[in-house]
Amino acid sequence: MTNDFKYIFFHKPYGVLSQFTQESPKHITLKDYIDVPEIYPVGRLDWDSEGLMLLTNDGQLQHRLANPRFGHKRTYWVQVENIPDGEAVNKLCTGVEIQNYQTRPAQVKLFLEEPTVSKRNPPIRFRKNIPTAWLEMTLTEGKNRQVRRMTAAVGFPTLRLIRVSITNLQLNGLQPGEWRYLTAPEIQILQKSRI
Repeated sequence: MTNDFKYIFFHKPYGVLSQFTQESPKHITLKDYIDVPEIYPVGRLDWDSEGLMLLTNDGQLQHRLANPRFGHKRTYWVQVENIPDGEAVNKLCTGVEIQNYQTRPAQVKLFLEEPTVSKRNPPIRFRKNIPTAWLEMTLTEGKNRQVRRMTAAVGFPTLRLIRVSITNLQLNGLQPGEWRYLTAPEIQILQKSRI
């Protein structure tokens, strides 16, 4: 059986809205990067977040991946202000309260060395007296600005946020502003997430 489904990965740069509609002339949107008709983002990344976005015209898959009931994994690399201690990491792992909501348990680890990431334009604010650290956070839910609210709730504000994977599919080498069609094996991985 053949179909006309399209599946695209896009590395969303900082300052780009996760939509095709321009709300004001100053907004940069997906249409400034992707000229493929009738595809839609699965979920969102805030304008000040970066990283992997999936776009498709497969409505059933879009519904399944966007529905919190199915709890698919999303992994983020998060640069935070100061160095989180074990207690803060443990709180993030077990769940924190944000806006009268208790987050689900998450997988969180502190990077011992800074991960290799592309430069951001503009760069984060640099403060000589305040160190930064990187966390890897894997969540199975996606409330509005959840990662930022979680790190702030434990006392380590987010400076930079990059989504590096959706389910088991990785950003792998896509540079900010680049997009590509998914490969057949990648599409199979997504199809399995329907089950």
